[in-house]
Amino acid sequence: MRLKLGIVGCGNISEVYLRNLCSFADVEVGAVSDMDLQRARDRAQQFGIPRALAVDALLAEPDIEVILNLTIPKAHADVAMAALRSGKNVYNEKPLAVGREEARKVLDLAAEKGLRVGCAPDTFLGAALQTSRQLIDSGTIGTPVGATAFMISHGHEDWHPDPAFYYQPGGGPMFDMGPYYLSALVSLIGPIRRVTGSAQISFLERTVTSPPKFGSTIRVEVPTNIASVVDFANGAVGTMLMTFDVWRAGLPHMEIYGSEGTLRIPDPNNFGGSVELWPRDAREWRTVPLINNLTQNMRGLGVADMARALREGRPHRANGELAYHVLEIMHAAHDASREERHIKLVSTCERPLPLRVEEFAFART
Repeated sequence: MRLKLGIVGCGNISEVYLRNLCSFADVEVGAVSDMDLQRARDRAQQFGIPRALAVDALLAEPDIEVILNLTIPKAHADVAMAALRSGKNVYNEKPLAVGREEARKVLDLAAEKGLRVGCAPDTFLGAALQTSRQLIDSGTIGTPVGATAFMISHGHEDWHPDPAFYYQPGGGPMFDMGPYYLSALVSLIGPIRRVTGSAQISFLERTVTSPPKFGSTIRVEVPTNIASVVDFANGAVGTMLMTFDVWRAGLPHMEIYGSEGTLRIPDPNNFGGSVELWPRDAREWRTVPLINNLTQNMRGLGVADMARALREGRPHRANGELAYHVLEIMHAAHDASREERHIKLVSTCERPLPLRVEEFAFART
């Protein structure tokens, strides 16, 4: 029996979620909602969803078990709390919330009510990162001792139709892209115990060069260039650069350094890509075959895993504790620079279980 879910938020990101969710065996989208009800009706018609409802009406539907929260980040906590109060499990787009306190309230309410919280990103469940996880768990590179993660771009103002959000609280390179990199690192190596680094606003204003707001200016309110050092609980040390201030660079997205070799990992914002291995005695990089075919944009995979986990009574992988840990790490990177010290993290989490090959059958053909 498929689990029925409702979607709150029918903006751009909802299209890829709906496309994927309509093909998963374990879930059925029973209703969609948006503050703009016509937008919800349009999405419902596009994907054959039976109901387009106001948010309150959707939350009151007794057959809906999970709310997929695709609203903007500053609304994530409010919508999640409303869903939980209505007795629904909830899966948020990233981040779990903008602030740590409101995110903790979401998790505490879920625990009180015996409900589940899930959260994007779920890209670490894709073929590239699951292949990397298998190589690390099998000891192919020995004991991980270090890692690097580089998200390097010049921001969104030259392509995004409305880029102002990315330079306001809740935005910036750390909160925009950090969840992908940090979720990947935690899933591969484990939780992080402390963070330090430096952060700055390199340019106080940005000029938009994309339509329809070409020529308008954005006042930058959040750090756009953050260099961090993260200490993992297992002793490994990682270096991260998250920036919207660089035109071009030649650095890899991610590398894991082990006692017996190095693993080069593709962009964790994607599900696929090339995984490369350099064993200790090698003379060149070797491309590693991916262990499954989950290489396309599979956003919604974490929702489907949560649905199956609910039925099977097991933990789901893209879970609230992982998302909260990532959120605390991101705040700590900003706090460490502002306070000029190491920040010891309060939270921790378990590494999500690897995605088993036999679970791939949940996608209907």
